[in-house]
Amino acid sequence: QMEDPIQLKEEGNKYFQASDYEKAVQSYTRAIKLNKDKALQAVLYRNRAACFLKKEEYAKAASDASRAIDINTSDIKALYRRSQALEKLGKLDQAFKDAQKCATIEPRNKNFQETLRRLGANIQEKVNAGGALHIQFSTDLRVQKMFEILLDENSEKEKREKAANNLIVLGREEAGAERIFQNNGVSLLLQLIETKNAELILAAVRTLSGMCTGHKARATAILHYLGIDNICMWMSVDNEEISLAVCNLLQTITDCLLGQGKDEHHGKEEAVVLDTKKDLRTITMRLLDMLISKKVSGQGRDRALNLLNKNIPRKDLKDHDNSRTIFVIDNGLKKILKVVGQIPEMPDCLPLTENTQLTASVLLNKLYDDLRCDPERDNYRVICEEYIKSKIDPQDMDKTLHAIQMVSGVLQGPFDLGNKLLGMKGVMEMMVALCGSEREIDQLVAVEALIHASTKLSRATFIISNGVTLLKEIYKKTKNEKIKIRALVGLCKLGSAGGTDYGLRQFAEGSTEKLAKQCRKWLCNTSIDARTRKWAVEGLAYLTLDADVKDDFVEDEPALQAMFELAKTSDKTILYSVASALVNCTNSYDTKELVPELVQLAKFSKQHVPEEHPKDKKDFVVKRVKRLLKAGVVSALACMVKADSAILTDQSKELIARVFLALCEDPKDRGTIVAQGGGKALIPLAVEGTEVGKIKASHALAKIAAISNPDMAFPGERVYEVVRPLVSLLNTERDGLQNYEALLGLTNFSGRSDKLRMKIVKERALPDIENYMFENHDQLRQAATECMCNLVVNKEVQERFVADGNDRLKLVVLLCGEDDEKVQVAAAGALAMLTAAQKKLCSKMTEVTTQWLEILQRLCLHDNMEVQHRGLVIAFNLISADKELAKKLVETELLEILTYIGKQADDPKKQHIINVARDCLTRCMDYGLIKPLSQA
Repeated sequence: QMEDPIQLKEEGNKYFQASDYEKAVQSYTRAIKLNKDKALQAVLYRNRAACFLKKEEYAKAASDASRAIDINTSDIKALYRRSQALEKLGKLDQAFKDAQKCATIEPRNKNFQETLRRLGANIQEKVNAGGALHIQFSTDLRVQKMFEILLDENSEKEKREKAANNLIVLGREEAGAERIFQNNGVSLLLQLIETKNAELILAAVRTLSGMCTGHKARATAILHYLGIDNICMWMSVDNEEISLAVCNLLQTITDCLLGQGKDEHHGKEEAVVLDTKKDLRTITMRLLDMLISKKVSGQGRDRALNLLNKNIPRKDLKDHDNSRTIFVIDNGLKKILKVVGQIPEMPDCLPLTENTQLTASVLLNKLYDDLRCDPERDNYRVICEEYIKSKIDPQDMDKTLHAIQMVSGVLQGPFDLGNKLLGMKGVMEMMVALCGSEREIDQLVAVEALIHASTKLSRATFIISNGVTLLKEIYKKTKNEKIKIRALVGLCKLGSAGGTDYGLRQFAEGSTEKLAKQCRKWLCNTSIDARTRKWAVEGLAYLTLDADVKDDFVEDEPALQAMFELAKTSDKTILYSVASALVNCTNSYDTKELVPELVQLAKFSKQHVPEEHPKDKKDFVVKRVKRLLKAGVVSALACMVKADSAILTDQSKELIARVFLALCEDPKDRGTIVAQGGGKALIPLAVEGTEVGKIKASHALAKIAAISNPDMAFPGERVYEVVRPLVSLLNTERDGLQNYEALLGLTNFSGRSDKLRMKIVKERALPDIENYMFENHDQLRQAATECMCNLVVNKEVQERFVADGNDRLKLVVLLCGEDDEKVQVAAAGALAMLTAAQKKLCSKMTEVTTQWLEILQRLCLHDNMEVQHRGLVIAFNLISADKELAKKLVETELLEILTYIGKQADDPKKQHIINVARDCLTRCMDYGLIKPLSQA
């Protein structure tokens, strides 16, 4: 009869217990040959490995244990037996890995922990002794030690913090990340996350982010091991730091799947075909699910929206593939609409932050802008219309409120679509009807919707004719501050939308000061929630167009501080409103110059001619600027610039740049602006944003750079970032003042270091600077020449003067003959340095123009001692360069000039001039061209 594998296994076990290992091996071997069950096969190999360990046949033990592990990777007995065998074979690194896996599966097993410590000590000893072990074993040990400390509840706090930081650093290095990954690190990091200790969770998540960066295969493996559901759950927690860290992890994974971020590390994973599209769609679906889940915190919802905002729309519209956007519209547009339709004051509202709904509106706008054709836009509109219609129910006012709130949310997103939704049957009428409701929540939602609708000019006439009366009534009758403040802003906006102050004039009877005073009271009332106080800022953004209002506002210190404090919150509307109010207060908006002839013509035809308000004159503007600086406006602006790009729009950046430029007007204030972080804040504004905004920011930088010590104003490497914005102002399309102050800034920079001079040259500023040296405008010509005077110290600039086929040297020589002393000083300085550094230029100087000698003689006889000194230095350089050239000069009147100056009695005031003349004569005597006075 055929033998039974199970009976043979039992027989082998009896022999093993009796210490008859040879017969036990025979029984297990026969069983292995007969058996077909995988689970039993693993047990048989594992048992035979134990026999070989006892017989000290370690290679066979390791081989059998490996076969068992191939069948079941979590076979802890097989892992431990292979570890024992490998240790005996001297393969300590491999033994350590197996013991590590055992300790991960059973972290409380003291036997495994002891084995790890012993193997670790042996490895460290060999590494220290310079053994054959590779340095990676040392890294493996460090990783293991870190995890031991972090997972031990009794570890000292300081040790845990150090271990956490070391793990994060190691995860950011490719070699370290790979060692953590290969040594079962992902499983151990998951254990850290499951401890629910915030500090350990952060360390684990940040380490995982480092491990994923730029490595698609590893990022994919980590995503699958952790699970997208778990990642989204961790991102949903009500802990800002953890939520943000998990969001960054998911962004890193997404970057890898999209093939973005750092250069990818390639290796064995190249052979694996990774289905990234499926993973990306799964991530997208889970993020969309997060939007409508009540279990998700407000911060978690914001994170999901931010990830969708960043990764779904195309980065470059030249890329025709907008499939991710289409997928989100088809599967998640209604979910986004549900978020914008939430009403925080209602009990069934999802958890939200102050930014959630605005961020959702931004996403709606980005998705709409990413559509490529009318059919795609029609599909988007139809989904919105059908969803909003399904919520309008005259019998259920709460459902209808959500519908109106959705329209309000879309109005803050895609403008064209919002306008079309306003035209839906019954929407406008319902908004107006809700204003007259007795319920405060109805009034609140309706007033907000009217405010957002009033920015759409095509609907403004309807709203003005129907909404103004209602808003006035609401403002006068309601005792609810939240509604009152919105009604006021509505009136302000309606006046703006109609191109007139109709709403305000009708309501305030010509006086906006009362309304502004009320807005300032709301702004300073900290008992009112921030969401409501932001409406006060928006109101002031409109009201400060009035000169009397802006003057009163800057004198109200508490109101200014309250506004600056609100500006620190991450709210797109607040940032824009604060920036708008500050533009109004500093009069930094564009104004049209009135042509006197046209003004007279208008008066003759009895037309209204707008006159400048007395408080908009320069003296009042300067006082307001000083008041704002004293109140700390620069710190507030610097804080606003740090806001996320989704919050800080290009329009807001332009407004901030305008304010900075107004603040920089007085040179005495520029030190204060630098001290409060203005210089640093201006750099990103000069690089990104609208064209106007970049020019304004660059001009403000030029004003600071022109008179400030660059090392103080732009410390470290930051100074090199300022060069490009300054060079951009040299464009001939910029105005003369911008050109001039940019040249002053570059002159200041070029006098600091050769590295800065090289940066200016690399930014291709030389041709523009040379052009301004020809400029008819005296100040521009002077500034450009002074800048060149500093730049010629640089060798690359000198080589451009030496090169054939250019008139650079001729230009400098001719400028030395200008009547403008400042231009002469700069040009003579440049020529003195060029002729000192490059002997070729000494002879070239005599060839570029026939006027060279006359110009040189005039320099040497100049009344201005600075010009005279530089002229004599040029003469000395020419004489020193070449004997023939010296002979040529001696034969001219220059010798008499040098003799006249050299014979003068010593004079401390002009000794440096006399000394150079004597040096010239001495050099001529050395050549034998002239004789000493006693021999003459």
